[in-house]
Amino acid sequence: MAQVKIASVDHPGTFITEELEARGWSQVDLAYILGMSVQQLNPLLTGKANITPDLAAALGDAFDMPAEFFANLQKLYELNRVKPVDPGVRTRASWVAHFPVREMIKRGWIEDTEPGLLDLQMLRFFGKNRVEDIPFIGAGEITAHAAKKSSGYENTTPIQYAWLHRVMTIAKMQETPLYSESALRKSLDRIRAHLQDKDDLIHVPNILRACGVRFALVEALPKSKIDGVCVWIDGQPAIGMTTRLDRFDNFAFVLRHELEHVLQGDGREELFAPVDEIDATHFDEHADKPDEERRADDAAVEFCIPKAQLSSFLARKGAFISEQDVIAFAARLALHPAIVVGQIQHKRQNYAWLRKYQDSIRNHLMDWEFVDGWGRLVPTGL
Repeated sequence: MAQVKIASVDHPGTFITEELEARGWSQVDLAYILGMSVQQLNPLLTGKANITPDLAAALGDAFDMPAEFFANLQKLYELNRVKPVDPGVRTRASWVAHFPVREMIKRGWIEDTEPGLLDLQMLRFFGKNRVEDIPFIGAGEITAHAAKKSSGYENTTPIQYAWLHRVMTIAKMQETPLYSESALRKSLDRIRAHLQDKDDLIHVPNILRACGVRFALVEALPKSKIDGVCVWIDGQPAIGMTTRLDRFDNFAFVLRHELEHVLQGDGREELFAPVDEIDATHFDEHADKPDEERRADDAAVEFCIPKAQLSSFLARKGAFISEQDVIAFAARLALHPAIVVGQIQHKRQNYAWLRKYQDSIRNHLMDWEFVDGWGRLVPTGL
């Protein structure tokens, strides 16, 4: 946006002096009208004193003009005398209006440089050559066709767009063999086997890498409401997750949900990847969803606890389910009890039940190679 340059503006005293001459009044006359001494009036007429709100009202009555006229003369004069505005103000404002720039600097995604280099920093981050090519701030518009929200399916936000680009940047660094759908399908049981113990989760990224699937764990940006994403980079799939809810059951559900997107090739031909907000305990299986999202949800449910087995367990146990019942059922399913607890909490709408099992999962993932956030930074060479 072009800046408006204010033409040179004289002190309001100049206009008042000219008005006195036009009316044939002297300074003494105006001082008398205003109820002040000539000594009090003279600094205003010579540009050494400013028009106060009270004086603007008095001058308005004296000259039979709106008080706002004199107040505006003073404002224009003061604006004309201010120092030149730092050009970085406009640059920073244009970016902050759309993207979480300060948080990106804090995370180390971009450098805290002089304003003149901020455009370059953001262009490099988003992999664009022109500011106009960046959605939300430029002329282009890119939307996600299946961004999953608690309130329905909406367009991806600028904050989510920034997070997604961080995932993509980290994914591009990873070397993997060509993606193999058959290898991934065969590996699902191995992945599920590592869901028995939180300490076994360290093996998951290597299993995915062997199948040609890149994985990045990137802390969610504030207000982004993202749990996961499946994105394709040069024909190779990549999964990004946030562990936003930091629960074992949600981690397992989101992982399998995104893996189903990979297996089905969802979004492979799209210009932009949909991001998912998935609460494994609160998700509505009857909600109106795109086919690919419903398919991914169903796969995640069956992966965690097959519906038939969970329904049978709940029917047999009735209203009371003990902690030992949960432990025994989880052992039969070869799963961590936290996953069983999460599913039953959802079914019974009792989220305080055995809540001790829903402790943090994130600490068990910090040894993964590509973890960005929570005080850690993946060096990307940008």
